[in-house]
Amino acid sequence: MWKKIFQLFKKESLTDEAFKEAITMLRASQVMFNAAVASLRKEGTLEFDIYERDRQLNKYERDVRRKIVTHLAISQNPDANHALVLTAIVIDIERIGDFTKNIVELAQDLPEVFNPGEIDEDVTMIEDTLTSMFETIIPALETNDAEIARKILADHESVVKLVESNIKRLKTGGVLSGGCGVAVVAALYIRYLKRISAHIKNVATSIINPYYRIGFREKSEDTPEEWGT
Repeated sequence: MWKKIFQLFKKESLTDEAFKEAITMLRASQVMFNAAVASLRKEGTLEFDIYERDRQLNKYERDVRRKIVTHLAISQNPDANHALVLTAIVIDIERIGDFTKNIVELAQDLPEVFNPGEIDEDVTMIEDTLTSMFETIIPALETNDAEIARKILADHESVVKLVESNIKRLKTGGVLSGGCGVAVVAALYIRYLKRISAHIKNVATSIINPYYRIGFREKSEDTPEEWGT
């Protein structure tokens, strides 16, 4: 046991290792997202087992937690804030994997490419926004760029508005009233996209907020406490 602890002391910071692993998780979840959307909307064929990729994300999350606990236990000067932030964001990253898996499962139940009909333009806009959020969250974390993080937060707000307005239209029969199956898939799909957006947003808030405010708006007197989710 002591030999193992001594070896850990000689390694680079365990929090640095955990951070790199969190970035790896984000890259993996981005690949899963792109493949999931393609499988539903573009007749894409998955070149990997989505369930195995999801299990790998779970493994990464456990490994980050193990590194953080070890760091807090053996370090003479533990970086508690960094450690807590990392344990928070890997939970959100792992949840992204769950929702990409749900999208693939939607695609598996359909005989052809999914076309959301009247709301196709809005759905495409939501997909494009999430693609941009994925592309910017990693450099934002790596450079601790608050402005990029704030842009991601603004993107999430636009996703929430588009999703909620279209959910209302679907519920009231304002769109896709003649196709119940399509309407159900559309509602589920954009809800999954909204949840993925929310988890990316949560990760971005770790750049501009202290640990106890991760997932919440940047502190100001004239904004409400909770985010739309």
